[in-house]
Amino acid sequence: MKWCSALSQLPDLVDAVREAAAALRAELAGAEPNLILLFLSEHHRDGFREASALVGSEFGSCLVLGCTARSVIGGGQEVEHGPGLSLAAAALPGVTLRPFHYEMSDLPNAEEAVAVWQERFGQDADPPHFLLLSDPFSFDVEPLIRGLDRAFPRGRKMGGVASSGSTPGDNALYVGSEVHHEGIVGVALSGDLEIDAVVAQGCRPIGSPMFVTRARENLLYELDGRSSLAVLQELYRSLCPEDQDLSRGSLFLGIEMEESQSEYQHGDFLIRNLLGSEEDTGALVVGALLQERSVVQFHLRDARTSAEDLDVRLERQASQAPNEAEGAILFSCLGRGAGLYGEPNHDSDLLRQRLGAVPIAGFFCNGEIGPVQGRTFLHGYTSAFALFRRRALRH
Repeated sequence: MKWCSALSQLPDLVDAVREAAAALRAELAGAEPNLILLFLSEHHRDGFREASALVGSEFGSCLVLGCTARSVIGGGQEVEHGPGLSLAAAALPGVTLRPFHYEMSDLPNAEEAVAVWQERFGQDADPPHFLLLSDPFSFDVEPLIRGLDRAFPRGRKMGGVASSGSTPGDNALYVGSEVHHEGIVGVALSGDLEIDAVVAQGCRPIGSPMFVTRARENLLYELDGRSSLAVLQELYRSLCPEDQDLSRGSLFLGIEMEESQSEYQHGDFLIRNLLGSEEDTGALVVGALLQERSVVQFHLRDARTSAEDLDVRLERQASQAPNEAEGAILFSCLGRGAGLYGEPNHDSDLLRQRLGAVPIAGFFCNGEIGPVQGRTFLHGYTSAFALFRRRALRH
């Protein structure tokens, strides 16, 4: 297995493709790639239609998979302003690639999903892993990842939502020689390959875990038998002035993922938005469906917490699989990057500090796809790393 990544910031698309492709070929040193990942910034909008064909002409018959984005990541750099074209090449011996494009009408219903996905992507002892790139305006990712989780619970599902446009049809999705402006594209990878996921939601808990004692759909009425709004107001008064200020714009609710837990630590919760409150009922409006008797905890997010969360997770990954990652794709929220940290390349640099000189490609997303506690979700404000290694190296 061999991975390499290259970036071009040239403003002309043809020149950018040639520059990045030449850099990849030099790093490949004669190895033949069978997968090329393409991430293209919105500055190349006039060339969205021909981009994948240009890349394909440089590398022959290998599969091209990619999408357009506001900002791209390649060659270890996060290019948040100006033109950027990111290419990653992977030579994957012993790995089968099954590319696809779906629209919402193509998805099976929940009852049929397991059988349909297993028929399409195989039922081997080793489950396939998935890279997923979707359009935000025409495709709801949640039904697909729920079905894939049920069909392949041990397979990783990683990806991001294209971010190059603000209206339907603005984004381009690439799979093989095809260019789509709706739906989702992806590839199922099976064989001599593992994907490790590092998903940093970037939040820290405040207060204590509590039981949901009354809820309806996404309305949270009671926590530990008390009005949810009253509980939150009491928590606010107990915070230091800095956290009080932070809570006015960066307050979230964490929802437990494993009901059997008796103790909860940093990162054990799925983070979801607090959308508002109902003064008359004392309910909080949450960006998720809630279940009574589940455990929740309030969380805050800031630059320091986001950096510490990612660092802890990368250190944990380094201790579990030292020096095993051959390549990485970073799906990072548009709300991270220099705007959050005050400096460029923060998450990419941190990965290389903890895991070594791993080739990194990716883009800044409108939503990030990755697992929390063994289940796959669509996130916001998250950095999700997909780390690729040979299956045989894992013990």
